[in-house]
Amino acid sequence: MAINVKKVMDDYLIAWNSHDINTILSFFTDDGIYEDVAHGIVNQGKKEITGYLNTSFIDFPDMKVEVKTIVANGEWIVFEIVTSGTHAHSSMPEVQATGKTFSIRAVSVFKMSKGKISRQSEYYNYATLLQQVGLMPAQPK
Repeated sequence: MAINVKKVMDDYLIAWNSHDINTILSFFTDDGIYEDVAHGIVNQGKKEITGYLNTSFIDFPDMKVEVKTIVANGEWIVFEIVTSGTHAHSSMPEVQATGKTFSIRAVSVFKMSKGKISRQSEYYNYATLLQQVGLMPAQPK
């Protein structure tokens, strides 16, 4: 039986934008991987993914993802997205939260296995995020 990719991804985004970690995890295989390429972080398994999501949702409590484009081909799904939020907290003691907002474009690549996410890799410009939240000087225009 083929999965309804649009329904699965719509439900996944609802869980993501609700910051519903348990529901987000239910979309992953037990050994699933969530990779934040810009940070160089690979989270393997639901325990590591939970830690990553907890930190993300604490640091950016109003973070939202808006999908602009979805491309699906077999076990591969690609999202073009815009992620936005406010840097309200910092999980790193050496970095102060700035209270500034961000809105960045990104691409998320999913590999599916039996209707679940076995790997999600996020690609975005980390320098742009840091500039928007005031943790890195903006490029001269």
